[in-house]
Amino acid sequence: MEETPQVYDARALTLRAAALLADKKGEALVAIDVSEVSSLSDYVILVSGSSPPHLKAMFNDLQHELKQEGVHAFRKGGAPESGWMVVDYVDVIIHIFLPETRTYYALEDLWPEAPRLEC
Repeated sequence: MEETPQVYDARALTLRAAALLADKKGEALVAIDVSEVSSLSDYVILVSGSSPPHLKAMFNDLQHELKQEGVHAFRKGGAPESGWMVVDYVDVIIHIFLPETRTYYALEDLWPEAPRLEC
C-alpha cells in the first residue's frame, strides 16, 4: 500500500524544516515570516553550520527527510565550500551558512519588521 505524501502549509513546513535543522545541530536558527514584506516567499529560514561538511549534511538530510514525507525541493544551490547553500521550497526558502558568510551577507537585516517564529 502506497503512503500518501504529507501536505504542509507554509508555516507547518517552516516549523518542520526548522526542527529537522535543529536536530542536525544547526546553530543560530531563525525563521522569519516575510509574507507581508516580500513577494518572493512566505518564510525564510537562516541557519549556521560549523564547517563545510556540516552544511552539506544539513542540506542533504533536510531534503532527504522532507522528500520521504512527500515534500520536494523546487530548487537548490550552493556548495559547502562556498559557505552558503540554499534549498527553495517556493513558500519556504532555507539558507544554510557558515557563520562568517552569514555575517557578511546579513540577510536577517533585510526584513527587520518581519516577525520571527518560535522554533
